[in-house]
Amino acid sequence: MSGKKKVSTARFLNAKITSTISISLVLVLLGITLLILFMGNGLSKFVKENMSFNVMLSSEVTDAEILKIRNNLDVQPFVKSSRFISKEEAKEQLVRDLGEDPEELLGYNPAQDCIEIFLHSEYANSDSIAVINTVIRRNNNVTDLLYQQEAIDLINNNLSKIMTVMLILAAVLLLISFTLIRNTIRLSVYSKRFLIHTMKLVGATGGFIRKPFVVNNIFTGIIAGIIADLAIFAIITYFSREYAEIQFIIGTIDLIIIFAIVILLGVIISTIATAFAVNRYVKMRSDQLYYV
Repeated sequence: MSGKKKVSTARFLNAKITSTISISLVLVLLGITLLILFMGNGLSKFVKENMSFNVMLSSEVTDAEILKIRNNLDVQPFVKSSRFISKEEAKEQLVRDLGEDPEELLGYNPAQDCIEIFLHSEYANSDSIAVINTVIRRNNNVTDLLYQQEAIDLINNNLSKIMTVMLILAAVLLLISFTLIRNTIRLSVYSKRFLIHTMKLVGATGGFIRKPFVVNNIFTGIIAGIIADLAIFAIITYFSREYAEIQFIIGTIDLIIIFAIVILLGVIISTIATAFAVNRYVKMRSDQLYYV
């Protein structure tokens, strides 16, 4: 009798471990999809905030006026950071780009003093930039605002398309994940179908029958989520060592959100899948139990 009990316990543990690992693997897939989505959003923000806009200053502007203009720009809600580029520094850049000194050809330095600004990502779009252009040009010492409109439109359009594709992929993977987890849980409930039928015969309600299965699989979902988070963290750690730029694309808060969502998805999907699986056998007639 004791031997049978040990065999039964071993089978239960093996089934539980198999179920947990299966759910963990599916959650890893979901977690990686979420990670790519967050990285896409982070990459979009990173690219937009590293596009430079040059506020060109008039040749008569004084150092005091330059400082005042820069301070006024820094307090604007759309400016993330700024730096002053003198005409001498701009000329040095021209020499590096052209391979020769333009002052020797023209007889004067064609470069202008300017203030290079970087925008917050939410302002790096055509509509906002048009308003920003108007605001900046109000200053009499500002002659122009130089930026690459075509490049900005191209980046925004491409990033928008990529995010749309990623959202569709995430939705498809979520559906696939739910189906895989539901099948895993249904197999674990399948072995208890006669127990469910016995509980029905003694008058147990559907809610009473479902409760222990749901509670049990909620814990399974939490454990599977934690295992999946550890696997995702290991993947991120590895790629962060290989590609340091990832640290600028996705932050700690984003990772915490992803880990929390993975565990939450493990709980929600496991709960819904368990309810569906148990309901199937609760509604099944006794003669049907032998043919499923």
